[in-house]
Amino acid sequence: MTQAVTEAFTIAEAAERTGVSTHTLRYYERIGALREPPGRAPSGHRRYTERDLDWIGILTRLRSTGMPIATLLRYAELAREGTTSAGERKALLLKHRAEVAARVEQLREDLAVIDYKIKVYDDLERERLGL
Repeated sequence: MTQAVTEAFTIAEAAERTGVSTHTLRYYERIGALREPPGRAPSGHRRYTERDLDWIGILTRLRSTGMPIATLLRYAELAREGTTSAGERKALLLKHRAEVAARVEQLREDLAVIDYKIKVYDDLERERLGL
């Protein structure tokens, strides 16, 4: 029976592939944001799997949309519990989604004001130039 080979990445490779710094990867591990700590090579160096990188990608998206670290840690804790916590994770994400959607709507309104002001200045310039 052959065992499937899982590709493992160094911390530098994981950082490059996920777009986060090695410092952030160590921080996520230290605070318990990872689903599980990364494996270790015989040398003791961290080795990240594709599954780890996928999870880090999720964490990155959640943080970039403003999820607080405490909520992120709760989400990670629930994820470690497995499928029994799916409902709680969904509720947490639905709440976060609503907050993100509200911010997106506010940004749309802010953008409309900026567009209006740009139009005002375009009109002033045309008037000044006699166009």
